[in-house]
Amino acid sequence: MGQKADSLAARLGFGPGQVVQEYGWGDDVDDDLRVDLEEIVGGELVDEDFDDVTDGVIIWWREDDGDLTDMLVDAQTVLDDGGLMWVLTRKPGRDGHVGHDEIQEAATTAGLHATSTFAVAADWSATKLANRGRGR
Repeated sequence: MGQKADSLAARLGFGPGQVVQEYGWGDDVDDDLRVDLEEIVGGELVDEDFDDVTDGVIIWWREDDGDLTDMLVDAQTVLDDGGLMWVLTRKPGRDGHVGHDEIQEAATTAGLHATSTFAVAADWSATKLANRGRGR
């Protein structure tokens, strides 16, 4: 399982030395995925209270967590231009599942769009969000 989890964590695109901020941690998150991400970046994930610039964001999101648009707007405030943003949601059929249409709607309202989704852990899917119209 370790090798498979490593490759799934690696698909998120983070690299050594990057600062990755984590929102929505709870008892139900996939600890193996978190450990693999920390191994990739070479340090611990920083929590929601971190207020410096980050290279990436992962958001664990469940149906009853509130307003996803607000969360996406908040998460962007410290995200470096070009930084990676992933929303991790429960897979269909699991408690707390959020549909892709809800993610896309929240992303659009927050000035983002969903670019890809894949199964990242046993109970979780990852959806990558990118900026709209912000050229480099």
